[in-house]
Amino acid sequence: MVGVVSLRIQGINVVLETKTLDNVFVTVHVSVQYQVIREKVYSAHYVLSDLQAQMRAYIFDTIRASLCHMTLDSAFETKEEISSHLKTHLQEVMSNYGFTIINALVTDLSPDIKVREAMNEINASKRLKEAAYQRAEGEKVVKVKRAEAEAESMYLSGVGVARQRKAIMDGLKDSIVQFSHNVPGTTAKDIMDLLVLTQYFDTLQEIGHNPGTKTVFLPNDSQPVRDGIMQANLAR
Repeated sequence: MVGVVSLRIQGINVVLETKTLDNVFVTVHVSVQYQVIREKVYSAHYVLSDLQAQMRAYIFDTIRASLCHMTLDSAFETKEEISSHLKTHLQEVMSNYGFTIINALVTDLSPDIKVREAMNEINASKRLKEAAYQRAEGEKVVKVKRAEAEAESMYLSGVGVARQRKAIMDGLKDSIVQFSHNVPGTTAKDIMDLLVLTQYFDTLQEIGHNPGTKTVFLPNDSQPVRDGIMQANLAR
């Protein structure tokens, strides 16, 4: 008996280093499963002297030819396409030697540690930027809503003040009309003077009820006050 050829599915694991299109060196882990074709047992036993060494050479060549045309990001995104291309190429070559390729997988793409750290920093910066943008958008919405609420509040306050003044004016009008009817000989000016005087005394009473209020009474002639302010400014 010259030798024994196993018809079981066998495997080979390959680790290689190559460079991508953007000049990043990556370590690629490849796992290939193969099997002897029953009808080509003679070729599987006699043609190749070192099957796994020859298969590693084809794997190296195929992976490096594929990754040199891809950037690092696209290599991660197209791992399945690389695996499919590797399987097709190996099947075409190894079938001549009596082997069929069951599966060919790129199990891992590992760039240099410094490259990984840089990629992590880039991703972290992008996330921080996005978080800052979202936080700014949230603060913007809060400020806009607060401004809208303040504007609505001021509008409603203005409406309330306008209605209050209208009610006061209507009340004064009714008071003037009733007073004129009840007290003959009075004019509208007399009644307005009386109302102003009444409001003046009401204001004094309101000021007097507040213990923390400080009131300064000024004479009708404001000329001495102005002279005092001007002299104080000149003294500076």
